[in-house]
This record gives sequence, structure tokens and C-alpha cells, in this order.
Amino acid sequence: MNEQMNSRQILQQYWGYHQFRPMQDEIIDAVLRSEDVLALLPTGGGKSICFQVPAMMKEGICIVISPLIALMKDQVENLRKRGIRATAIYSGMRADETDVAFDNCIHGNMKFLYLSPERLVTDLARTRISLMNVNLIAVDEAHCISQWGYDFRPPYLQIAELRKLHPQVPVVALTASATKEVQQDIMEKLQFRNPGLFQKSFERKNLSYVVFYEEDKFTRMLNVIRKVDGCGIVYVRSRRKTKEIAEFLEYHQVPAHFYHAGLEQQVRNKRQDEWLHGKVRAMVATNAFGMGIDKPDVRWVIHFDVPESPENYYQEAGRAGRDEKTAYAVLLYQQPDIDRMESQLKLSFPPAEEIKDVYQAIANYLQVAVGSGLGMSYDFNMQVFCETFKLEPVSTYNCIRILEMEGYLVAGESFANASRLHITVNGNDLYNFQVQQAGYDHFIKVLLRSYEGLFDDFVSINENDIAKRTGMTPDNVVRSLKYLEKVNILQYVPKKESPQLVFMQPRQAAGEIRISKKNLDERKKRAASKLKAIVHYITEKDACRSQMLLRYFGEKTMHRCGVCDYCRNRNKLDLNEIEFKGIRDKIKMAVLKKHLPLSELVTAVHVPDDDKALKIIQWLLDNEQLRYTRENELEWVE
Repeated sequence: MNEQMNSRQILQQYWGYHQFRPMQDEIIDAVLRSEDVLALLPTGGGKSICFQVPAMMKEGICIVISPLIALMKDQVENLRKRGIRATAIYSGMRADETDVAFDNCIHGNMKFLYLSPERLVTDLARTRISLMNVNLIAVDEAHCISQWGYDFRPPYLQIAELRKLHPQVPVVALTASATKEVQQDIMEKLQFRNPGLFQKSFERKNLSYVVFYEEDKFTRMLNVIRKVDGCGIVYVRSRRKTKEIAEFLEYHQVPAHFYHAGLEQQVRNKRQDEWLHGKVRAMVATNAFGMGIDKPDVRWVIHFDVPESPENYYQEAGRAGRDEKTAYAVLLYQQPDIDRMESQLKLSFPPAEEIKDVYQAIANYLQVAVGSGLGMSYDFNMQVFCETFKLEPVSTYNCIRILEMEGYLVAGESFANASRLHITVNGNDLYNFQVQQAGYDHFIKVLLRSYEGLFDDFVSINENDIAKRTGMTPDNVVRSLKYLEKVNILQYVPKKESPQLVFMQPRQAAGEIRISKKNLDERKKRAASKLKAIVHYITEKDACRSQMLLRYFGEKTMHRCGVCDYCRNRNKLDLNEIEFKGIRDKIKMAVLKKHLPLSELVTAVHVPDDDKALKIIQWLLDNEQLRYTRENELEWVE
């Protein structure tokens, strides 16, 4: 399409940037050489540019696999605003919507097709993709393909099938965080031929990691927000807490919104927009908020609850300070938090028989016959379902999560964020209809003036806006759209506010459900390992926090970050690393042998400068590595 333009010209013309961020141009050059690429760029590192720019430089279409429907829609919308043709196909769409999208990708000049991994596995998708002129396959959130990752999704394993359809097309896989084990697994599962690994350091030099063991989290959170200027995010792990904490902040004169997947999409969009534009300082949210958010000046991210893995923590904390200016990632915890997480781990992996029972209950609740339901989307209210079948909600949620992992179904929030519209007749036929039915002439003209591309594709619409522009009531707008669909002028897909459940396989009979105990045990083992790692991170008092995170991701550094809570305390001692470690080890060895009064301990460590020993003893006391016994002697805290 734009082979005569180089990558920087494309970047400037469509994105308005004059230069690439670190590593973007190297990744793009490798893709243009048809190399398979795994790109690890931290949150906010500009991953999308790495496949969007080279795709714009070549004839054909780029297929993007992404697990997050909201993120797909955001990217498609952003590309369209830049004058780039893009579309998305995901679970829950009607068959006629899917047909139009595929046809546009085969016969039109579409540049990007975003696909959910669940859609990719269908015969229809493979048949249509085989007819496309594909120039690049991009796999976003690529850690989802690895069973060693923190968000494994079985449909991702089918991505390699695309390579059989277009064997010469390169693959670029992108993620913000992956251990060495996961990196290798990604490249193997995607059948990389000439692999190139591009990894920007996970180090965030401007981000100060801080952990507080805190009995009064509310007061500590409020103090942090009052001390640090600018806006930020407070992450919690329950919907109830989002509202509770937002109301607390509002009461204390901190403008705040709360956000979670259970809110109506219109409400979420409005709150996100107000936070993005600085109308509120704090967004209190579950992890449903933040993915794909482009706000560089976030000054603080507070974790009110402990995240379930270092990967989740790194991604969420990394939304602070993308402008490279000083920012803070603050995590608050209590011992009950750790106890609760360990208890939840046990509940997260129910027995196979219980999972099968929940599957059968879902099929009965939705009245899906054996052998039917493939690809069908159903309204699914978890609360009503559990009440109907007298099921425990937490256990039921975990059963559904495992059924997703096993590829039987996909459950989530409403898949249709807005109503959609597509005019199916050509311009002449539409004009003739307007002449014959003059009562609809003004209504149709308003539609055409209000929304571009109605003849080409399904376009998101807002019935309330149409009502204002036509002087009709919203109900009459809906009736008119349904009539026009009935007479084959257009196709109208009303929005769905309720959560959806999609069957990824035909409904199975009771004896046909296969839940692998080996897979369950392996997943539980991995989840336990990640829980252990995040608990170690928050409870360790004798290490630079940045170094701990880097070490987890397989990146080693000899230098402390200098800005985390540990380093700030250490900096006050005015001792180099070797001096500090040497004296600290002597103190530890002395008190492990025998509890000692302060004066005897200073003598026992045999340091020429007693002041240095006293400084480190005080530091160890402040950081709860030493403590006084009832006999006023010092002991080591394990």
C-alpha cells in the first residue's frame, strides 16, 4: 500500500510522531525483513506501532489476534480516526456482521482485521482467511499462548494454524511481561522459523516502588494521594470495594470515580473519559480498567489489595509514569490479605466432577440441546443462575473459568458495547425507497449525515443521539430501525447490556465432558508459584524492589534502583553496598548465635567505626529485621 514510504514517513503521516520510541524501529525493520519477532515492551512502550507501521508499508491486510474485546474495539476505532481501514470479529457477533467483515477483508481495501482467538478456531474463519492477501500476523498479549504464563488461553494454541494458510507471512508476537520460560514457549508454540527476540529492560527508572504493611489502609492511601500531586489509579479486587473507596475519597475532597466490568458501558466510557481529561483525580477500579489506556501523566498507582501475580502487579503498576517523570507504585497489605489469597487459591481449582455439574447446569439454564449451540451467544446472569440452581457463586465462577480454559465456552461482560448498523442496499435502491416511502426520508438522511461508512460495514450508533437529531423518541427510533431491517434496507444489531456466554463447542452430553486432572493440578501448581513470588516481593525487607521484579523476569542487575522504599532507606546510611552487606552479615551472625544487648553487639561485629555499626543496627530495627526482646537484647527477625 505504502511501500514507497519509509517507516518514519508512515509514522508521521498517520500518527503524527517524528521519531520512534526505543526499540520500535529495530522491531519494525526485522518484521519488514520477514523475520518472526517476539517483542517484549513494558506497559506504555508502544507495542501496537510495531505491527501497525510495517503493515501499512506493505500490500495486503494484517491479522491481529487479541484476547480483549474492549482493547480490540479501541484500537479499531483509533485506526479509523487516522483514516486507516480496520475491523474486528469477536465472540458474540451475529453471523451477518461476521460475513460483512470477512467480505470487506477479502474484497475491500481493509488494512487490519482484529480477531479474538475463539473466532480464529472456526472453519469459517480459516476458509475466509485463506482467501485474504495477508501481509503480517500480529499476536497481542502473546503470553496467553503459554501454559507457563499467567493468563493462558487454549484457543491461542490454534494461532499456528494460520501459518499453514499463509506460510510465507511473518509473525510478530507482543507482550509487556514474560519470564524466560514463557518467552521460549511463545516462540515454540508460534513455530518461529528465524526468531528474533527484542526485549526492552523491565526496569522503570522513574517509578518508585513502595510497600507498606498497614493496618489502616484507608488513611495511608489518603495520605499518599494528598502528598503526591496529579492523578492516579487505586486497584482493588472486588467491585464492592471500588464504590466504597471512591465514596471515601470523595468524602475527603479527592474527586474520584469507581469502575468495574459490571457497570453499563456508557457509564464506563463517561467515567474513563472524565479521568483521562483530568476532571477527577482518582479512578478506583478492578483490573478491568487500564488495558490500552494511553495516559502518560499518571503520577501514582495504589494497590489497595495484593495482586495475584508479579506479572499482574508489574503491568498495573506500570501504568504510572509513562511520561518518564517521577511516579509512585504503592502497595498496601496486611497479613489477612495473604491468608485470604492462600485460601482463594484452594477454591480456584474445584474438582472435575463439580466443573462438569456446572457445565450441565448452564446448558439446562440456557436450554441448549446436546449437539447445538456452537458459536451462539446467550444472555447469562451469574447471580440468577446460582440462585436458580442453588450454587455457591465463588465456586461456580471458578468452574466457569476452567471451562473457558478447556475451550468449552467463553463468559464475560457484554460483548456489544453499542448498537450497530449496516445499510445493505446500494445508493440507488436506497434513494428509490426514500422516494416511495417519504415518511422515512428524513430519518434515513439523518443516519447518513450522522455516521460514515454505513454502506461498507457495521457502524456503532447511538439511538438517543439519533432521537435528538430527528425529534423522535428513542423507542420510535428503535421501531423505525427494526422496520427498515424487516424490509431489507439495513441490518440493525441492538446493544446488549447483560453479560454474555458463548459456546465454543456444541453442547456436550454429560459423559462427553473431559476435564484433565493433570492440567488442573499443573495450573494450580503454577498459580501457587506466582502467589509465592508476589508474597515474597511484599514481605522481603532486605532487597531493592526493582531488582526483585527484574530477577523474577530473568533480568539481572548489580545496581539498586535508588528510588524504591528499600533504597531510599539505604541511601540515608551513606554506605556502599559492600560495606553495608558486610556489616549486616556480621550483625546477623552475632545475634543468631546469642541475643545481645546493643553495646555488646556493636563490640561483637568488630567494625573500626562504631558509628557505621550503629547506623546499620538502627536501619535493621526500623526495617523490622532486628527487634528487642523483653530482656532488652537484640534478636534477628526471620
